[in-house]
Amino acid sequence: MNLLDIFQNEIIIVSIFSWAVAQIIKTIIHAIMYKGIDWKRLVGDGGMPSAHSATVTSLAIYTGLTYGFKSAVFAVALIFAIIVMHDAMGVRREAGRHAKALNELYENMDKENQDKENPTPDVMLKEFLGHSPLQVLMGALLGLAIALTYYYVV
Repeated sequence: MNLLDIFQNEIIIVSIFSWAVAQIIKTIIHAIMYKGIDWKRLVGDGGMPSAHSATVTSLAIYTGLTYGFKSAVFAVALIFAIIVMHDAMGVRREAGRHAKALNELYENMDKENQDKENPTPDVMLKEFLGHSPLQVLMGALLGLAIALTYYYVV
């Protein structure tokens, strides 16, 4: 078994490529909206489109195209994709909302406690965690388009 074979696995290549394209698009959209580039967006969570959704959708679709949509491996990839996308819209999105609320609380506490001995935490929580249903849908459509293009064109 040669570990370098991983670099020839088209399912891995398509999935990673989908993630990278989504991250680049997300960074561009964020730069337009906020009038400046935040390089952390290239690897960060949250935002439009969902890179998680693009990755797992391309994984499932390319697996189905390669091994058949009746195959067990496609079934596993599809269920995995559904769980990841559901989680992105649910638990991870709520965690981002909680982080935003806590960060606002910390900022207010800082203003009130500037001269006191008990400072608030120095580290702000990460707010970009989850996705809206539209962000997940756009990521899934991106992953679908990339998988189909790679399979039929490349």
